[in-house]
Amino acid sequence: MTPSLEVRIGSLRLRNPVLVASGIIGYGVEYDRLVDLGALGGIVTKTVTRRARAGNPPPRVVETPSGMLNSIGIENPGLEGFLEVKVPILSQLPCAVIVSVEGEDVREFCELVEGVSGSGVAHAIEVNISCPNVGPHGLRYSTDADMAREVMTAIRPLTTLPLIAKLTPNVTRIAEIAAACESCGADAVSLVNTFVGMAVDSVSRKPILGTVLGGLSGPAIKPLALAKVWEVVQAVDIPVIGMGGITHPRDALEFILVGSTAVQVGTALFANPALPEGCVEEIETYLRRAGVPSVTDLIGALEVPPERGLIRAGRASAPRQRKGIAS
Repeated sequence: MTPSLEVRIGSLRLRNPVLVASGIIGYGVEYDRLVDLGALGGIVTKTVTRRARAGNPPPRVVETPSGMLNSIGIENPGLEGFLEVKVPILSQLPCAVIVSVEGEDVREFCELVEGVSGSGVAHAIEVNISCPNVGPHGLRYSTDADMAREVMTAIRPLTTLPLIAKLTPNVTRIAEIAAACESCGADAVSLVNTFVGMAVDSVSRKPILGTVLGGLSGPAIKPLALAKVWEVVQAVDIPVIGMGGITHPRDALEFILVGSTAVQVGTALFANPALPEGCVEEIETYLRRAGVPSVTDLIGALEVPPERGLIRAGRASAPRQRKGIAS
């Protein structure tokens, strides 16, 4: 029997749990010759802002040990440019399209959600409240539970599409932010966005990035990302989409076992564009060998003794069943 790879994020059914993270393959066609998008669950587009952005001053990318720092600054054509130029491209893709949006204030988030929802091309919207590279507003909505709640409360009535809140790891208690988003109607949360980092040139005595600070991604952050996902899985009942440092197909399985309903593959595509397809194949092979009929049976299947689980409210907590993971 062929195992089922289908998962659900709110009302969105994905053929498999492997997505490409925002900002990596633009709007899909950029990697058309390198990636079989029809083999994936879907893509998350490059983030769309209300007005066009040229991005941050260079240098904007620097390699670090086992990782990469970036400070791209969400270069994009803005909402109008997205609707005019990118929507026709996205409408032709053979996979689910999750459109990422980022606003400077609640009003902009509302305008973006309405515009993207009305475009007819999005299967879901990822609400990027966690970009560290766009100025002071970039992180404020994902580092304060009340502000996250304000955004999600405002946009929830504006669309019937699934809303996915993208969270930053640069907080003390990420579970509190996730729970706030869930309480206001988020259909899922995705995490982690990049960790704030810095690179220094000791010869010139200057920071390497043009913005001094940037976002760290790559294999160096995988253990940290897994821990954040594990923490959030204990706190919410909605699906969790895990990402951060996936460089081998087995990494995707680790995120699923920790409790991720789906995964997003990001930085590693620069070196290995075939990785997302490899993740799909690895998951299916794993299911066959283990005799497991569906990938949903693996979600949160990590075997952790109760006394070693995450401590919450004074007791050890086992992974919770989340809404929408059943096929």
